[in-house]
Amino acid sequence: MALSKKELAAFEEQLSTWVNELKEGQNESVHQMHDQETTAFPDPADQASAETDLSFDIRIKTRELKLIHKIEETLHRLREGDFGACDGCGGDISVKRLQARPVTTLCIDCKTEQEQSERTRID
Repeated sequence: MALSKKELAAFEEQLSTWVNELKEGQNESVHQMHDQETTAFPDPADQASAETDLSFDIRIKTRELKLIHKIEETLHRLREGDFGACDGCGGDISVKRLQARPVTTLCIDCKTEQEQSERTRID
């Protein structure tokens, strides 16, 4: 089941839009962090709350950076003709799965097997 040119173009447009939006958000966040003055709060609880908020924001931005990297890898695979092929078994990833998670590299069977294996190692 190879994807049609129309489907590939739609995925490329979706992924490109998504990565551009994330990058724009990253740039805005960096500018906001630079613009904020370091505020010393007289109350230690307020200071701790502000630091916790900042730490949370940084964690979110770090996760977004990882997603940007995954999207860029997916765009590269798409342009190289490898998009939609499972890294586990080499078979096709279903269109429905790609629509739900376009950055996936595993078909549903291989992903299920991977998750079961991870659960077994944790137990």
